[in-house]
Amino acid sequence: MARRLAEVAKYAGVSEATVSRVLNQKPGVAKATQELVLTALDVLGYERPTQLRGERARLVGLVLPELQNPIFPAFAEVVADTLAKRGFTPVLCTRTSAGISEADYVDMLLEHQVSGVIFSGGQYAQEAADHEHYIRLRGRGLPVVLVNAAYDDLGFPRISTDDRSAVEQAFTHLRSLGHERIGMVLGPADHVPSARKLAAFQVLSAEQGTDRDLVDRCVFSMESGQAAGRRLLRRGATGLICASDIIALGVVRAARREGYEVPDDVSVIGFDDSALMSCTDPPLTTVRQPIEAMGRSAVATLMNQIGGAPVSTEELLFEPELVVRASTGPVGSITALRAASGQP
Repeated sequence: MARRLAEVAKYAGVSEATVSRVLNQKPGVAKATQELVLTALDVLGYERPTQLRGERARLVGLVLPELQNPIFPAFAEVVADTLAKRGFTPVLCTRTSAGISEADYVDMLLEHQVSGVIFSGGQYAQEAADHEHYIRLRGRGLPVVLVNAAYDDLGFPRISTDDRSAVEQAFTHLRSLGHERIGMVLGPADHVPSARKLAAFQVLSAEQGTDRDLVDRCVFSMESGQAAGRRLLRRGATGLICASDIIALGVVRAARREGYEVPDDVSVIGFDDSALMSCTDPPLTTVRQPIEAMGRSAVATLMNQIGGAPVSTEELLFEPELVVRASTGPVGSITALRAASGQP
């Protein structure tokens, strides 16, 4: 009991005596302070006293795939700030490869009686992943918003970046710089955003008469991106469009290991415009996801569901923006010569 009081007091920023007064419903505690203590109980996973359960603070689950990619903490910050302005407290859940699964987090959030859940980059984007917990959420009628493309129409509102537009902007930029050997580094084959990017790339390649087969896949890590980038460089690619900034940084590393300069010999474009991409060497040209607008829209859509307003499940597509920095340039003469001759 003493440990619980200490943890709740520390989280809420009040004294243990105040926590005790709230739990025992003693007078003399301000309403705002009561809410701080009750929210701390919820977030820390402690059960409220029976007499206080009807006053449960309004919680919203925010489920992310990871925090190593800076785009996800940035998105979480937007959502958390927007939720706070609406009087809701976010419960951040981050999946790990050897830890708690997305389905486990759903069980936990249901136990905490959350008002709704926002997923970003969830398992719904992969065909081979388990989707049972989404079906369970739909069956319970819990408000849910999915951010970025889903494999199936699970009956939830969806908010996504327009992957087709992202590839069109990147591809057009490289073509304007004289690149003809344009390749793509994508995520897994059953990853829906990657599949959409590939479809757009193949259409553009056919229209422009460029090689539509300069495509490789990897997981979303710098090391995997480096391996995929090396394979495409050895096939003569001079410009590479990547499915994330983290992958793009791996490709830049691969280019240097292969003896190329970026952008003098090889141009590289990322996707996300996550934090610090303007500070890399060279600063990374990338397609910026409008995470602020998407985060605010996700919260607004969830609030409408919570309030009982009708919400369309039609996917909302947000327009990305190409941010040109120093990792792209005119096709280099040495690289062009190698590409034309088919030499690595």
